[in-house]
Amino acid sequence: FHEPNHMIWASAKCIIARGAQGQFPIVQNMTVTEGGIANLTCRVEHNDNTSLQWSNPAQQTLFFGDKKALRDNRIELVRATSQELTISISEVTLADEGMYTCSLFTMPVKTAKAFLTVLGVPKKPEINGLTKPVMEGDQITLTCVTSGSKPAADVRWFKNEKEIKGAKEVNASGKTFTVKSSLQLQVNRHDDGMAYTCRVDHVALTATHEETTQVLEVHYAPYVEIKHSIPATLEGQYLKLECVPHGNPSPDPVLWTKDGGELPDLERVIVEGRELTFMALNKTDNGTYRCEATNHLGTSHAEYKLVVKDAPTTSSPSTTSPAPTLPDTTGPLDSKHLNSAVTGNRDPNALPGPPDHALIGGIVAVVVFATLCLIIVLGRYLARHKGTYLTNEAKGADDAPDADTAIINADGNHAHAEEKKEYFI
Repeated sequence: FHEPNHMIWASAKCIIARGAQGQFPIVQNMTVTEGGIANLTCRVEHNDNTSLQWSNPAQQTLFFGDKKALRDNRIELVRATSQELTISISEVTLADEGMYTCSLFTMPVKTAKAFLTVLGVPKKPEINGLTKPVMEGDQITLTCVTSGSKPAADVRWFKNEKEIKGAKEVNASGKTFTVKSSLQLQVNRHDDGMAYTCRVDHVALTATHEETTQVLEVHYAPYVEIKHSIPATLEGQYLKLECVPHGNPSPDPVLWTKDGGELPDLERVIVEGRELTFMALNKTDNGTYRCEATNHLGTSHAEYKLVVKDAPTTSSPSTTSPAPTLPDTTGPLDSKHLNSAVTGNRDPNALPGPPDHALIGGIVAVVVFATLCLIIVLGRYLARHKGTYLTNEAKGADDAPDADTAIINADGNHAHAEEKKEYFI
């Protein structure tokens, strides 16, 4: 009677052992940012209602099935079934990091371990070592510090959004790290208004990054430049000179002088702030104009030499008509034009071309030249015959011994001359 009972117990024990061989808890490692929520899940593919349990790195039971074992308001039950036990830890801290164990109470007990990694969020960086204002020529060291990061944060420097390299230093503080980055600067006037940014990048900062910006204020002595409104200065023109001082603090107001003295004729030469305006230039304005600017660090000046030139004389508009543009004969000819050029026949449908001005001008020149030649020949001919006439008329006067005889001879010659007739053709 006892032997059959012993065999039944042995058979049941064997069935439980075979069933337990397919039961293994399954877990996954977790990474969460400090202050976030960690969900720990333990699953079993085949379970015969055996209980599941979660315990923390200190081996304290958190939940046994659906029963809470540790009094911690941050730990809550999410789901408890025969095949799953999920719990959540809210407001996670660095102290929560470690190895968590899921236990399946079989014979023997099976366990699985999940490591919870907590990321330390770096704090907003601070920039130290900057005093305002900084004098030109000073050497300063800017230090950017961020703490609380885990793992160590990456610190980078930017000068007006352009990355520059700094010296990095990492120090451990418990589970977190403090990161410093230093930047040495030899300050000059070009650094005035320059923005230096310290940027912190970290795996915990997935959506954005932390950064701090400081703007340098550099004090420096002034320097001056003069801008003019026109490149060439002609008599009667309008001219404006602008004095542009650069300096910090701003050198204002500025002082205008001419040839080392005061400005003349202030009614025609107007000074408004930094501008010097000539309403109408004349040669009495010639000279060297000086703009001077001063702040507590020094004085600077710039000069402009004004030389007024004569305005160009305006000539009367030309009445000569422009030479006509001859048609382009270098282009390809069509069949009609080619036939006309070869045979000499004019196309009746073709439009009359423009007159040949060169030919007309040549003909006019020949006509004028021929006319001038004709006038000259005719003039010489007339002059020669007129001289002969006067000589014959005076023959009696040349042979007479006295004036009375000359007159008588002249009268005779006149009478004789009536017989002569001259014809001019």
